[in-house]
Amino acid sequence: MTAVRRPLPVLLAWAVVAALALSAWGPRDRTTWFLETVWVLVGLPLIVLTWRRFPLTGLLCCLLAVHALVLIVGGHYTYAEVPLGDWVRDAFGLDRNPYDRFGHLMQGFVPAVLVRELLCRTSPLRGSRWLAPLTVCACLAFSAVFEMLEWAAAVTGGQAADAFLATQGDVWDTQWDMFCALIGATVSVLSLSRLHDRQLDGLRVTSSYSGAGSTGVPRTSTAGTRPPLP
Repeated sequence: MTAVRRPLPVLLAWAVVAALALSAWGPRDRTTWFLETVWVLVGLPLIVLTWRRFPLTGLLCCLLAVHALVLIVGGHYTYAEVPLGDWVRDAFGLDRNPYDRFGHLMQGFVPAVLVRELLCRTSPLRGSRWLAPLTVCACLAFSAVFEMLEWAAAVTGGQAADAFLATQGDVWDTQWDMFCALIGATVSVLSLSRLHDRQLDGLRVTSSYSGAGSTGVPRTSTAGTRPPLP
């Protein structure tokens, strides 16, 4: 069975589509729902359209699906009002709903594997000591860009953007968000790199500096064919 015909990505895609459809039914705030789920609305079709040329590892597919569900739930309820977050707040005596913090941890944890996969398959960084720090830096940069998008939404939307920002009165919310993404990316790289490498080795693709595509040739380690960067 080739990578293109794996059933797991298909099941995950349908699960995300079903959750997205359910979340669109009576969300707390329609604008917030769109702003939070736009990454899913754009990302899922993009993955489907490029799948035959660039199939993803099973690990990345699972993580992207979980991240999509986190975004979908946050979009439906708004991050400050997710019931599970309210339960955690009350159970542990917290001063705010922590679902927003969890969402930003995921914002680093999942993109770290995505960035790592793209770099391993489209650049000479596989096996390089620079792979891990560049992956984490890319995730932190994305988190900073996302915070600027939130800032732009606040400037243009005024009070209408409060549900999207989910600051809950914390003046340090932006810094906390980026710190959570940094922690998530670091933990992801440290805990999942070996598993990710094994799945990359089993994926039937070949990599090049300009891109990667399905060729039917098993992916093998680049050691011996291209010297690692220092």
